[in-house]
Amino acid sequence: MSNFDPFAAALEAIADPASGKGLIASGRCAPPRINQADRTASVILDVTGLSAEDRAGIERAIRGKLIGLEGLRDVRIAMTAERKSRRLIAVGSGKGGVGKSTVAANVAVALKRLGVNVGLVDADIYGPSQARLMASEGRRPEAEGQKLLPVATDFGVPMLSMAHLVKPGQAIAWRGPMAGNALGQLIDADWGEADVLLVDLPPGTGDIQLSLIQKHKPTGAIIVSTPQDLALIDATRAIDLFNQATVPIIGLVENMAGYVCPHCGEISDPFGAGGAEAASRALGISFLGRIPLEIAIRKASDAGRPPAAGGDAHAQPFLDIAGGLMGWLNGRAAPTF
Repeated sequence: MSNFDPFAAALEAIADPASGKGLIASGRCAPPRINQADRTASVILDVTGLSAEDRAGIERAIRGKLIGLEGLRDVRIAMTAERKSRRLIAVGSGKGGVGKSTVAANVAVALKRLGVNVGLVDADIYGPSQARLMASEGRRPEAEGQKLLPVATDFGVPMLSMAHLVKPGQAIAWRGPMAGNALGQLIDADWGEADVLLVDLPPGTGDIQLSLIQKHKPTGAIIVSTPQDLALIDATRAIDLFNQATVPIIGLVENMAGYVCPHCGEISDPFGAGGAEAASRALGISFLGRIPLEIAIRKASDAGRPPAAGGDAHAQPFLDIAGGLMGWLNGRAAPTF
């Protein structure tokens, strides 16, 4: 760096967290512009790919290096970033009680285990449950500017839920437009390096689903159903909604499929058997896999320990589904979100 430009030399002495090079050599910024009249410096800083902590650290370093240098009184820093393209995957069902939220949480954890940078959005505005499933109850997101910063979890999956923004047990009595605005805040948060956002939708085909489709256009949708006919009827409605909106159906997941008695080992099917797989064939969509009706899965989920994070057999169905999702994503065109 030229000796006659002390301001540029000061910036170059600050290391870029991503490359280790100086801020100018790494392309993070150009030499500052100095207003001689009021002795202020203007720095345009590219923060693409940096965490909130790294951004704050660089800002402090720039001010520390420049203020006072050759009588400089103030530094104005403008941060810019390229908009990161992400794939938004909706996880839906036609009705409640099919375990959709448990599936969404565990597939998110499984994706992370498979090396995907994934975020989780709890779009069930009126009945959020992901904070419990992901052991993040009581944590509140911070905000930077107009954007929320997702809550960290113990499983490497950042997430946001209305459960992080309201008091425990508080009813959310909002009309559709307010719920749609809340969904927008969750999805448009600062998701950092997340390449995929998994969106856990409420059951049905109502305002939240329409807001998601119209404003955020998912890359694809996963439909969760139990094997019995009644659930499959409602799942078909959810599939039809996404088809009407030209959102591709990635596949169908059959949850609560078969129960093994812990005492005698006999297998029973309280919700039927194979219904979702048969429906996927009839509808011409992929069958992503089935998850057994296991008390261990229910207990772990209630305790905020997603089975997909573990090393036993209960993790495998979710890893298989996540693998199928990755295969579908790898065959798709460029991200749309």
